[in-house]
Amino acid sequence: MVKVISDTSFLIHFATHRIKNIDSIETEIGTLSFIVPKIVKKELEHLAGDPDKKIISEQTLDFIKNFKTNDIDGSNADAAILDFIKENRSIVATMDKELKNKIKQSGSSILSIHNDKIVLEN
Repeated sequence: MVKVISDTSFLIHFATHRIKNIDSIETEIGTLSFIVPKIVKKELEHLAGDPDKKIISEQTLDFIKNFKTNDIDGSNADAAILDFIKENRSIVATMDKELKNKIKQSGSSILSIHNDKIVLEN
């Protein structure tokens, strides 16, 4: 099983779009287990308080309710994820370009979504 640390941008996109190639990507790299850091769940709960983002964040929280969580926490999700992957090389799922660049610099891999397909970037 391949554990994938997921950030807020990825989870929102994953929850609100139909992903076309989930089966083929799992055939390629193994069964994916999306892990939700505590800080990401807190971010989604905070976004649920914003009237403009309420529906999409609640939809995402419902989508991830059975996902595993971990203890990655802090005041900033990106920084907390980067700190974690420096010590625990991992695959990170994100749509954030700036975070992608930092993850690549750390030597970890990235899952993102492009044209409603999951893409593995090294």
